[in-house]
Amino acid sequence: MSKHDRWSKLLELLAGEGRIEVDDAAAALDVSPATIRRDLDELAEQQMLVRTRGGAIAHGVSYELPLRYKSSRHAPEKQRIATAVAGMIADGDVVGLNGGTTTTEVARALALRAGGSREGRGRREPAETSAPAFTVVTNALNIAGELAVRPQVKIVVTGGVARPQTYELVGPLTVGVLNEVVLDVAVLGVDGVDPQLGLMTHQEDEASVSRLFAERARRVIVVTDSSKMGRRAFARICGLDRVDVLVTDSGLPADTAARLTDAGIKVHAV
Repeated sequence: MSKHDRWSKLLELLAGEGRIEVDDAAAALDVSPATIRRDLDELAEQQMLVRTRGGAIAHGVSYELPLRYKSSRHAPEKQRIATAVAGMIADGDVVGLNGGTTTTEVARALALRAGGSREGRGRREPAETSAPAFTVVTNALNIAGELAVRPQVKIVVTGGVARPQTYELVGPLTVGVLNEVVLDVAVLGVDGVDPQLGLMTHQEDEASVSRLFAERARRVIVVTDSSKMGRRAFARICGLDRVDVLVTDSGLPADTAARLTDAGIKVHAV
């Protein structure tokens, strides 16, 4: 197992349990305790965890994994969610996407759909003269990088200061761009959905940008795997009254789905 793979597994264990012990982690990863100690020391140097005697604990009460370590978590569920969301977008829509692993999958599904719809029109039109299948407005650098090479998709990137954990642009420059656009639909990834507090994320600057995405959109679709339902994070994005559709996986409890439906949200569990 490579160091990157070990680090990914260690951070996943830490995100799930809040703490890990060297011996338990060594058994789970089938490596020596000495290897785990070195990995934990290096992760601590990068301020991704706090070392303790015999193991490590997560930073704070709500732990944020860097995006590059989260991409493999719940991957099949996120891909099904993304495919479902892509089917909810109309041709020509202006779509806002914040950052995250699930919204990244949505961007990929939209790109595949755009390519398929363009091929289905018969004669290939020059990319510079044909209308885009979608316009995507995003503050996520990784999403922009993937879509920038897709001639069927018009990509608009906000300005701002990049956060290395999530590749999202935040700050006054981001707000300035979003204040000047109108979205047909905003697709929001979140870190928690609380029945009382609504949509939540780990960072207050990312929350303010996601809130503005929601305010600028005619329709708001929330995409999240069911593990985040009922979970709280540090910063509130908006209330559930601003959400039109929630797309999640089949692990969503029936009583939670019923409460969301009673709140006027269309729930799709795929």
